[in-house]
Amino acid sequence: MKKGMSGRVKLLLILTALVAALFAISSALFGSTWLHGAVQGLLTPIRGGVNAISKQVERYYDYVFSYESLEAENEYLKSRISAMEEEMRSADALERENKRLKELLNLREEHIDYQLDAAYIVSWDSSNWKSTFSINKGSNAGLEKGMIAVTELGQVVGTITDVGNNWATVTTILDTSMEISASVASSGYTGVVQGSLDPTSRDSLRMSYLPSDAILRNNDQVVTTGSTVYPKDLILGYIVDAGYDETGVSKFATLTPAADFEALEQVFIVTHFDSE
Repeated sequence: MKKGMSGRVKLLLILTALVAALFAISSALFGSTWLHGAVQGLLTPIRGGVNAISKQVERYYDYVFSYESLEAENEYLKSRISAMEEEMRSADALERENKRLKELLNLREEHIDYQLDAAYIVSWDSSNWKSTFSINKGSNAGLEKGMIAVTELGQVVGTITDVGNNWATVTTILDTSMEISASVASSGYTGVVQGSLDPTSRDSLRMSYLPSDAILRNNDQVVTTGSTVYPKDLILGYIVDAGYDETGVSKFATLTPAADFEALEQVFIVTHFDSE
């Protein structure tokens, strides 16, 4: 093995010497110009390859650097967009609340005997026959069972049916368990309003026990008649249909609730009113 390696070294030295001698003879016969040209001719393709590789590496580096910069800029823009969207949502919420408070001033002016406490809805619990939600105030704020919830426009939403220290449950007028004495504002016909028993119209109200000769018109306003629980003339809904009930001796009317339950986010609890 050592002998083989030694022979290869000797061969390499001999070839090196021959190449050196060849370059020396060529330089003596043809001058250094020829040697320079030969070397240049030998190195030119190598330099071209190195230059191409260098440019490719440079382009790759620029791409990687640009990609990282764009990625960082993209993340920054995403965070700014998210912050701007949050600011817009906050601004919209404040605008809606400001509008509600302006309407509430009108309600207070119309009903100077009302004492109202604002509360926000925190969760809903609705099923086929039940419609309730929770608010963020309770007995600590003076709320009690039986108090009613209205919108800033004086539209009836429901009644407090359960209360804790810092929460309360409001059962809405859409719930079939709710029964409210009511009258048609334009004619004075009286009846009882409750959540619809028809599962295909769960967003409607039904006004029962109307006189058989009652003349009912679409869009007639239905209001509370007044009691120890419900103040008088609060808006319940508007008539959209009417007919005779199952007995045939009285009429009923289908109502669209005045309150927009899908858009509801804040209610006002009537903590005191003059029942006279």
